[in-house]
Amino acid sequence: MSFFKKITYVFIVSIFFIQCAKKNNFLIEKGQVGPLTEKTTIKDLSSLFAKDSIVAILYEDKEIDKRLFSVENDEYLIYSKKGKLLLEIVPTNLNDKSSGIKSIQIFDNNYKTSKGISLQSTFKDIKDHYQVNKVETTLTSATLFIDELNATISIDKKEMGMNSFSRAEVAIDQIPDAAKIKYFTIWFN
Repeated sequence: MSFFKKITYVFIVSIFFIQCAKKNNFLIEKGQVGPLTEKTTIKDLSSLFAKDSIVAILYEDKEIDKRLFSVENDEYLIYSKKGKLLLEIVPTNLNDKSSGIKSIQIFDNNYKTSKGISLQSTFKDIKDHYQVNKVETTLTSATLFIDELNATISIDKKEMGMNSFSRAEVAIDQIPDAAKIKYFTIWFN
């Protein structure tokens, strides 16, 4: 093989690996959201999101008395350079930089599963590609449990033609195909 052919081959292979790495930056799988995995710790966030902005909202800093439904969690919000919220990361332990990740809520449409599910997907997209293992109803939404991803996906009751803040239970066959995703959360524990 000539020198020129070798260089061309190495160049093409390098481009392929760069493209694969870019796709993995937004891939959602069980135990993974982009570069975050079940082994990622909170102290790893600064290196994984070095080009982005991280805002830490620690439990001890929250004004508990002023929050109606306060939960004892720290939160790490990841914003892009342009100020767009990408992810909300909740650690397993309070005030512990060596803590693992409990959950990741996705706010950016670029994050997708290998089957193409993202915040822009509809209920039909979800049920065509994943088994919905359970549906739980809250006052404002129906929460779908997807065991294959260890994820919960919430759909607003308004998307189902129901009144917000209703106590009505939602069965899976009541959710319209065109209903859009409200929240998409991956759980690591």
